[in-house]
Amino acid sequence: MKVLVVGSGGREHSLCWAIAKSPKCKRLYAAPGNPGMAQMAECVAISVDKHDALVQFAMDEGIEFVVVGPEAPLVEGLVDKLEAAGIKAFGPNSRAAILEGSKGFMKDLCARYYIPTAEYRRFDEPDAAKEYIYLHDVPLVVKADGLAAGKGVIICRNKHEANAAIDHVMTELAFGEQAGAEVVIEEFLVGEEASFFALVDGENAVPMIAAQDHKQVFDGDEGPNTGGMGAYSPAPVVDQAMTDRIMADIILPTAKGMVAEGRPYKGVLFAGLMITGDGPKLIEHNVRFGDPECQVMMMRLKSDMLEALLACAEGRLNKLKLKWHDDAALAVVMASNGYPGTYEKGSVIHGIDKAEEIENAVVFHAGTDRENGDLIATGGRVLGVCGLAGTVAKAKTLAYKAVVKIDWPGGFCRSDIGWKAIKRKK
Repeated sequence: MKVLVVGSGGREHSLCWAIAKSPKCKRLYAAPGNPGMAQMAECVAISVDKHDALVQFAMDEGIEFVVVGPEAPLVEGLVDKLEAAGIKAFGPNSRAAILEGSKGFMKDLCARYYIPTAEYRRFDEPDAAKEYIYLHDVPLVVKADGLAAGKGVIICRNKHEANAAIDHVMTELAFGEQAGAEVVIEEFLVGEEASFFALVDGENAVPMIAAQDHKQVFDGDEGPNTGGMGAYSPAPVVDQAMTDRIMADIILPTAKGMVAEGRPYKGVLFAGLMITGDGPKLIEHNVRFGDPECQVMMMRLKSDMLEALLACAEGRLNKLKLKWHDDAALAVVMASNGYPGTYEKGSVIHGIDKAEEIENAVVFHAGTDRENGDLIATGGRVLGVCGLAGTVAKAKTLAYKAVVKIDWPGGFCRSDIGWKAIKRKK
């Protein structure tokens, strides 16, 4: 089977890494890909927003299955165009991808189908939003309604911060005109966050595994939020009993609700959760794998990933059972100096080959390119250095052993990924 993976980040590299192991995969392409993905896939210089070019390439090359990694092309309807051309694809169509494309839609769905989540209100006018803030207790959470590259959520500890967040989103349009046309204001949930993933084929849903990530840029979960500075799996807070509850209270009602709305959902459903004293509550739904969570998930997966994705796309999940390594996986994100603020591009990276000589260590590329034969950094989050071992603590030791082998003065990483899980074990 000829397979095309759309995307160029660590999520897509880890998906390629897993798909390439499948005996069903005869030829693997990535668009646009990255130097890491080029080790197991033929990279094609077509960006993720060039939908017509992607469809044409798939048709010209006889691609039989397309896996769409990032959220933007899903929300914008790439799967719709692929399917219209008769090409099988993994990921929701644009009508279903609204689950991530509009936080307001997602919250309204929760209200209609009794899915536990934070109390909320939607506003399309800044003054009305500020009036609501004036009348309510803090802390509050302000969210841009549309896609904001994972940065459109602002936790506001006082009313001054909340009003400033409204201005930032709706007046300054910091996340773009579309994302800032509306805001959702919701209560601040207290508990422990977890990332939960399930495959959904419209009617059926199969749980994958949970992970936990570290959003803040500095050790001790300090500093501004990022796209994620590291992750680990399993998540101790999500045991089998909690998994069953998440499926019953959140995943299945979401799937059934989307069918009832005339928007049947097919693809991976990523539930960002807060595990509270009252049980799991949904923070937000995403319509793609998380990053770096996907990296640790692929490290732990024993089943054929391509077969799992095909079963989801073809509506065969009722016959699928996934198998996972009992070992834990941990990913350390190496980022460019200055991230998540202003950072320089073009710094040279050495030593990845030495890092991957360590048994059960894998380095996934998230923001790299080749220039004059050198591997260079092109993004904020650049590498995901992963280890697989018996416990989270051992996986952490392994991952950081690999980090030390990488010679990159232009980058940095946190030193404490996995601390919460390790502390829980003590």
